[in-house]
Amino acid sequence: MKARRNKKQLPSFRKLLKTSKVKLENKLKNKQFKQQSTLKKYRKEQRKLRQAVKDAVSKKPIPLEDPKDKQRGKRIERKEEEEEEALPLDMMDEDDLQLMKDLGQRASFLTRDLSSSEPVHTKKRKHERIIDKYEKIPRTLQTTPEKELIHLLPIKDKSGIIPQTREKPGESIKKLKELRSMLMEQDPDVAVTVRKLVIVSLMELFKDITPSYKIRPLTEAEKSAKMRKETQKLREFEEGLVSQYKFYLENLEQMVKDWKQRKLKKSNVVSLKAYKGLAEVAVKSLCELLVALPHFNFHNNIIVLIVPLMNDMSKLMLKTFLCLRIKEVEVKKDTEDINKPKKFMTFKEKRKTLSRMQRKWKKAEEKLERELREAEASESTEKKLKLHTETLNIVFVTYFRILKKAQRSPLLPAVLEGLAKFAHLINVEFFDDLLVVLHTLIESGDLSYQESLHCVQTAFHILSGQGDVLNIDPMKFYTHLYKTLFKLHAGATNEGVETVLQCLEVMLTKRRKQVSQQRALAFIKRLCTLALHVLPNSSIGILATTRILMHTFPKTDLLLDNESQGSGVFLPELDEPEYCNAQNTALWELHALRRHYHPVVQRFASHLIAGAPSEGSEALKPELSRRSAAELFEAYSMAAMTFNPPVESSNSKMKSKVLQGDSFLDEDLNQLINRHCNEAVTQSPLDFTKYLETSLQ
Repeated sequence: MKARRNKKQLPSFRKLLKTSKVKLENKLKNKQFKQQSTLKKYRKEQRKLRQAVKDAVSKKPIPLEDPKDKQRGKRIERKEEEEEEALPLDMMDEDDLQLMKDLGQRASFLTRDLSSSEPVHTKKRKHERIIDKYEKIPRTLQTTPEKELIHLLPIKDKSGIIPQTREKPGESIKKLKELRSMLMEQDPDVAVTVRKLVIVSLMELFKDITPSYKIRPLTEAEKSAKMRKETQKLREFEEGLVSQYKFYLENLEQMVKDWKQRKLKKSNVVSLKAYKGLAEVAVKSLCELLVALPHFNFHNNIIVLIVPLMNDMSKLMLKTFLCLRIKEVEVKKDTEDINKPKKFMTFKEKRKTLSRMQRKWKKAEEKLERELREAEASESTEKKLKLHTETLNIVFVTYFRILKKAQRSPLLPAVLEGLAKFAHLINVEFFDDLLVVLHTLIESGDLSYQESLHCVQTAFHILSGQGDVLNIDPMKFYTHLYKTLFKLHAGATNEGVETVLQCLEVMLTKRRKQVSQQRALAFIKRLCTLALHVLPNSSIGILATTRILMHTFPKTDLLLDNESQGSGVFLPELDEPEYCNAQNTALWELHALRRHYHPVVQRFASHLIAGAPSEGSEALKPELSRRSAAELFEAYSMAAMTFNPPVESSNSKMKSKVLQGDSFLDEDLNQLINRHCNEAVTQSPLDFTKYLETSLQ
């Protein structure tokens, strides 16, 4: 065979010329460094072999290293290095060199067994120590598979970045079945509570893990086709999710049916009274799922189940109309009033009426209008407006039917609340009849105070909107609210203050041109009196309304002057605000409110006493002046049983000044009390029979 030619050829003269001098020097230095390192490594190996041969010949264990002999060992190493430099092993024959290598291998084994000193191959020994440590670690069998985690966005706080992970829901879809089985809890003591909690828990779980698309059933061809592992896992997750969701909805439907049929189960685990509570939780969960998952499977089935419940006698079913967001759109009263889409001129019409240049400009203008309409989506807005108008008509038909035929129905409060919300959208033709019906309901006395407030609110919403042009006198509604204001107190009717504040805004502030000064003075006086016997948040809301009324009607500042005089005497017991002579009284209630225990009430009272200024030391801070009365009522609410603002901690010095109970008594009296208390009781038991005989005689 021919010898293989060396592929690595010498560089040509031209190539050498192109190579820089620096590059050649670097190559030469690298080559020399490589040779030196190779030679050094070779010498080190020869030294180890020589030492191994000596140990094998002597067969004596090397003693433990003495710290005193360290210097001697260093000297020996230096001497050996000098000998290596003097007599390199390159001069030895190949047979002798091979013999020394074999002896060195046997010697290394012998030295490891016989010697207690550190072995020759230290690096290998260190590696063995690491392995020994690893082998000594106790092993545990992996019984549970590792969880597949989804890495979420991290959270950063003062301590640093905190990584966030979440377990993939596809792996735990079978646990939904275990949770759903708890809907059949049989312990009568906790059955109702457990079932309610499981219903709500499953609802929240389905809202979180349900995908944003509808899952369709697989065809036979798709089932038989081969697929990747990831696709197979996804399909198993989707099938399991749809199956468990279907069973969950069936359980909720059965709870509603049990409530409707009023039947007890054979186990008698759930009482007849508890059926209603379970059914209400089930219906609320169905409504939540319908709102949160309108795109997912079985949404039509949920609608079919919920809609018949609208006819139930419970007032909570009809309150769903209050969730309609029709107020956000400029609603017309009839579908005929909706502006029809603009029609463009045809080519024949343009040719008859316009010149050539005008047609050219008209064409460009129409093109621009089309583009603007597409950008603004005006056509979709018109469709939305039409749908809202039709929906609102159906809602009002339902409300009016109940007002006309079922005025004593439990659905009436929900109807009045709905009318108060959508009153500004009612057709003008119904205003007269509706106001008559509302006044009749108020005069009947069958309504609660909250329901009568909704009637007043509805009436003034009608009159403040399109009904402003009608010639209707709402004095009877003013009178009703004025004479019933004192039904509010710090107890059960405190929540009605919010509705009263909304009514006052519509009745007095928005209708300032139709309100006389006498009426404004009477309401301001009665509101200040009312602020004395309600909760702090109600007092703040009432005083905020008083401040707005004093700004709206500037001449009412005469109530702050004690020296003003007028004709007549103030009649606080009179129910007619126009004739109670409120101009002859003063707001003395503000001085009592200035000593109120709530700091915000104190601030409002001092502000009103000073004339409600907008600037200066008595002016309110922006967080109080820029909020409406209803917002302040909600902000300072005590529904959570907490003080707002929080009560400051008492000073320790003040505690020492508090007198104890004995310190209030005289010293002689204290001694007498102590002497009688310390005496032993030696009296005979009391006989009450003699007193009973005398009383009978």
